[in-house]
Amino acid sequence: MDFLIHNIAPIIFLSMVVMLLVGYPVAFALAATGVVFGLVGIELGLLQPSLFQALPDRIWGVMSNDTLLAIPFFTFMGLILERSGMAEDLLETIGQLFGPVRGGLAFAVIFVGAMLAATTGVVAASVISMGLISLPIMLRYGYDKRLASGVIAASGTLAQIIPPSLVLIIMADQLGRSVGDMYKGAFIPGFVLTGLYVGYIILVTMVRPAWAPALPAEARTIREPDGKSGLRSLAVLVALAVAAAVAFEHWYYANKPDAPTDEKIVMVMASGVIFAFLLALINKLLRIGLLSRMAEQVTFVLIPPLLLIFLVLGTIFLGIATPTEGGAMGATGALIMAVMRKRLDSKLLRQAMESTAKLTAFVVFILVGARVFSLTFYGVDGHKWVEHLLLDLPGGQVGFLIVVNILVFLLAFFLDFFELSFIVVPLLGPVAEKLGIDLIWFGVLLGVNMQTSFMHPPFGFALFYLRSVAPASVRTTDIYWGAVPFVVIQVIMVGLVIVFPGMVTMGLDKKVDVDVDKVQIDVPLEQMDAPELTPPPAEESAPDIPPPDIPPPEPDATNK
Repeated sequence: MDFLIHNIAPIIFLSMVVMLLVGYPVAFALAATGVVFGLVGIELGLLQPSLFQALPDRIWGVMSNDTLLAIPFFTFMGLILERSGMAEDLLETIGQLFGPVRGGLAFAVIFVGAMLAATTGVVAASVISMGLISLPIMLRYGYDKRLASGVIAASGTLAQIIPPSLVLIIMADQLGRSVGDMYKGAFIPGFVLTGLYVGYIILVTMVRPAWAPALPAEARTIREPDGKSGLRSLAVLVALAVAAAVAFEHWYYANKPDAPTDEKIVMVMASGVIFAFLLALINKLLRIGLLSRMAEQVTFVLIPPLLLIFLVLGTIFLGIATPTEGGAMGATGALIMAVMRKRLDSKLLRQAMESTAKLTAFVVFILVGARVFSLTFYGVDGHKWVEHLLLDLPGGQVGFLIVVNILVFLLAFFLDFFELSFIVVPLLGPVAEKLGIDLIWFGVLLGVNMQTSFMHPPFGFALFYLRSVAPASVRTTDIYWGAVPFVVIQVIMVGLVIVFPGMVTMGLDKKVDVDVDKVQIDVPLEQMDAPELTPPPAEESAPDIPPPDIPPPEPDATNK
């Protein structure tokens, strides 16, 4: 009994882990552990019977959390875009654009994966879409099975770290930080990781060129009547868009030298994209014929999703909209794009709404279970046990980061990012804050690490998604081995975020520390001499003059 009393916190934590490993549903495993050990703690005298009276307030806190409203909006937006054929059009167009280059289809998959991540934020939708569309084409033109499956699974997981990622919303909520700041912090690391994927494909094309051949000439269908590719026209259009963006930057920010960097990036890129779209639209409507088929196809397929990204992330970065409002605008924009593509019908809308409701209910149930578990765990001072365990690690911040990243990496073999976010992050956040670690940076670091949970053999969900749509010629071992190099790249990315924290913090607003004790207010001397600011001496102050019909008070009464 004494052993149980003195070690109740680690026993609760281990019991919860065992229930998860057995396969019990996560939400019910958390809630059951909290309730059972709450009753045990009451019997042992460690907890008061009134403890469970706090449960309604904690669950109501989940229901009234405005931040979590962004989850159904972004999920709905992603599902509408994925099922309206946007991924198919993007993959076909970008595949044709990069087709003449060795490894071009792989580059197209990575680029489209980043685009889908910035518009959908849903890993399952990205992996399944690219698996259905790209994998058969890549295999048809001689791509290595492992490379093809690995690049599709890895590109789909970019939705985990590139805003508007669902895990970043949950991470911000659990760490008590702004979702907008978390998005700003993850923006650069997300695209650096995309660049690492591209670098790996370039390396493969140099070492194993037979694994990633270029598209044959007969497969390049977007060509001019004279057989030319039309890339020169596209290059001219891009150059004009860049020139327009530079001109806009000089004109709009000429008198705003202190404008935030993220605002400049959003506004300048949006101006260039809109200029290119208007040029292509005018060329098509007036039938001028200055642009090639490739230039028009790339413009009309690529720019609408880019405008949607600017609508959602741009308004968040500029401070015009909250993430919840940005998600609502994104969902509306996705519906408009589906209508313009003539893909929106009642069946698609019903499927998207059902999937959104299921995922949202899944998240909320896990969060409710986590609240029940944390009520008991915090009641027996479990958070203090975790703090003592991690604060006593050798090496200070570095030792803490090494242990935490190894722990999250190993837990990702068995738990997905929702479970890690609701179970592990609330325990690690207070310790990181006590060690002086910026929680935005810490959240992005954990987000990059948790991304490996989708790629870990044998339980990576991205691998399961791809297996469900891959042809029979692709074996499960091919998918597993294809994922290994990209898991290594993600681990390298974790190290880069630790070594170069500026990737996360450079886009954040600088904190201004003010020492209240040293605040001094200086009043100019000319204001001190002004008559209206000089109070009359106490002995010269005259009593108020009463109305004429009231006799003046006696001097003694006035003095009193």
